[in-house]
Parts: sequence; structure tokens; C-alpha cells
Amino acid sequence: MTLSPQQILVQGLRDAVPYIREHDGKVFVLAFGGEALDHPESFQRVVRDLVLIADLGIRLVIVPGARPQINRRLAQAGLAPRFHEGLRITDFEMIDPVSEAVGALQFDLLSWLSTRLSMSSGSGLAQRVLTGNFLTARPMGVIDGVDLGFTGAVRRIDVEGIRDALGDGSIVVQSNLGFSPTGELFNLRAEDVAEAIAVSLGADKLIFLTDPVDDLPSVMSLVDVRMLLDRTEGDLSDEFRLHLESAMHACTRGVDRVHLIDRDVDGALLVELFTRDGSGTLISAEPFEKIRPATLDDIGGIVALIEPLELAGVLVRRSREQLELEIGRFVVIERDGDVIGCAALYPYPESSTAELAALVVHPAYQRGGRAGRLLTFLESRARSLGLRSVFLLSTQTMAFFKEKGFVDENLSELPSERQALYNFKRNSRIYRKWL
Repeated sequence: MTLSPQQILVQGLRDAVPYIREHDGKVFVLAFGGEALDHPESFQRVVRDLVLIADLGIRLVIVPGARPQINRRLAQAGLAPRFHEGLRITDFEMIDPVSEAVGALQFDLLSWLSTRLSMSSGSGLAQRVLTGNFLTARPMGVIDGVDLGFTGAVRRIDVEGIRDALGDGSIVVQSNLGFSPTGELFNLRAEDVAEAIAVSLGADKLIFLTDPVDDLPSVMSLVDVRMLLDRTEGDLSDEFRLHLESAMHACTRGVDRVHLIDRDVDGALLVELFTRDGSGTLISAEPFEKIRPATLDDIGGIVALIEPLELAGVLVRRSREQLELEIGRFVVIERDGDVIGCAALYPYPESSTAELAALVVHPAYQRGGRAGRLLTFLESRARSLGLRSVFLLSTQTMAFFKEKGFVDENLSELPSERQALYNFKRNSRIYRKWL
């Protein structure tokens, strides 16, 4: 059935609003190669989307690269680019062309962002675009006997300065140039800068707008990325290979999620951030953490999670024997062998619905979006069973479920067998979400 424009709008809002709420106030670092700016018409559509996501409350740090722009400036100056192990050798006479190339690119980007900000409604959170010297550089030095000259690496990130700017509602733009404590200017790889900023800030996401290979999977582990790099050696563009390598490094250094998004697809960034299926590739920082069906071996971990809430009256008590009988209803989040989250789904197939219950995440892991992932996992399971909705009873966590799209429901609308079990002393609120 073809959807009308109104239905498409409604469905789009329903899909996007939970993600808008989830991303509000989060810090995203977004990087792209200078190749993206070689197509200004399409890239200005990206700029429009960058301002939009900043207006929706995302704290945005942008790190542009400038490889092709630098190469062209060097050619104009009669200087041949030289590289060693993928690193540019930056001689003293290259400093001026490099600075000119990066400065011109920075000017264009700031101009486009500022223009788009001035055109916004004024009701969003993003107020201005700000750039500055937020990193301290050091020389890369001599590698394999080759002096890389004024090619540098990140020595330190001004975390407080960036956070202050983000807190003021600014979009922060950091170039790939940095000064040493003695005032020397160094040329850095944009990927290294973005990675260092994401790690230092504890960013929620690191995003690369890139030129990916065809048929890239929607989710990749670090092992998958390593295999891709090894299998396609010489077949990947320099840009994409650098983005993959930086994604791996960022994941191993504490960034939970890295996204690779096709920069040439209009709206791909919005689809990746604000829909369930996304449009790019997610590289997971925690391959040792996964959601899976519970087994009898998990009962001890589940009891440890739910017992404090049962004692507090937040959850209905379940005996260990009852858990053993109902273990097939439960799923858990396992992190390196430990159960850190759980939830259960009780289907009522005759009524085409299911009850969500016992959704708990260990207090030490409650700020990573895990409750939302558990919820999404069980909603997907309900869909696979052909159910049209899920419902739940709650006395304490109403706000969370409302943010995830649940609405108030009457007791009379529940399956009759569930109505018979309702505890009027608890006076739980009832919520339903249509799938």
C-alpha cells in the first residue's frame, strides 16, 4: 500500500522522536576528508543537515580534512607531495601552501555553516559556529630514518575549551593544523585529530562522512574491520582506509560507537541518526557486550539485578523457581561474561500483543542507552511473532517509556487474562506502544 504524504510524515516523526530525545545533549564528533568539499553543491546539503542536528540539541564538533586541497596548493607552488607509510612529509617550504589550503577550506566551511545558522528559525539550540586552537601538536619526528618535518601528531586536546564552547550552544570546528608549545605549526591528519577529540571528550559518537565500498554491512565488529582492511589491501581509497583505521583506534580507546556514512547520499546522516535501521555502518566499540536470550545459568545475574527493585517495591517479586519456569521469556545484556541488564516479554497472541516486564540495567551501566537497546530488541521480537503492540505496567519509570513512544492505556484494553492478574494495591499505570 502506498503511503500518503501525511502518513509518511507521521511515520517519520514516530521513528525520529525517540532518537531525538536520546541524542539530546550528547557530544558527536564528525569528520570528513577534503574530498567532500570538492563537490560544494552536494556538501552544502550536508551542512544543512549538520545545522539541523545541532538545532535538535546534539553538541557537534566538526573536523574537516584537506588532503586534495593541500595537494593542489603544493602543485601550484611547484612542490611535489611526498609520503612515508601514508604520512605526508611536510617540509618547511610547504608550510605556507598547506596553511593557505587549510585556511581556504576552513573559510568556506565556516561561511556555509554561518549562513545556514542565520537562516534557521531561531528556535533551535545551535547559535553560532566557533573555531579555535583547541589542540596542542607535537612533531611526528623521524620514522624509519625518514624525517617527516612539520607533520605532527596530537599532544593534547583542550577539553575544557571545547566543552565551554559546546555548552554555549556553538558548533565547534577544529582544523587539522596545530601549534606546539614553542609556537611551531604542524600539519596533522584530520582522522587523528577527530579520534583524539572524541576520545578526550568521551564523545558519544565518532562519525566519518566517507566514500565507502559497496555492500558494506550495517554493523561491524573490530574483527570485521580488520578482516576488511586485510582482504582489500590496495583496493580501498586512501580516504576510506584512513577512516576505517581511525574507527578501530577510537573504539579501542573508549569511543562506544563509530559510524561510517556515505557523504554523497542526500540525508544519509539524518537517516543514520534518527531511524532504527539507519543508512550507514556502525562499528561497535564493545564486541564483548551483546543482547541474547537468557539461560538457566543467568538466573543468578538476573536475581542480582531485580532483587533491589523488588525490595523497593518497584518490581513485582519473582521467586527463583518462577524465574526458572519463565527463563525463556527473558533476554539479558552480557558484558564480558557478566549480566548487566535484563528484560522479559510475555506474548498474548490471541490479542496480538505482549507485555514487557522486568526491564532493568545495572546502575553502573545506566547512561549508555542500554535500556533503550533492550526495549528495541524486545519490540523486534514482538514484531517477529506477528504482534501489533506491546504494553507494560509501571509505577516509577513512566517518563522513560513515554519518551520511547508509549502512551497511556486503560486496564479494560488489556487481554482479559492479564486484567484478572492486575494488582489494584500497586495501582500501576498502563502504557502501550503500537509496532
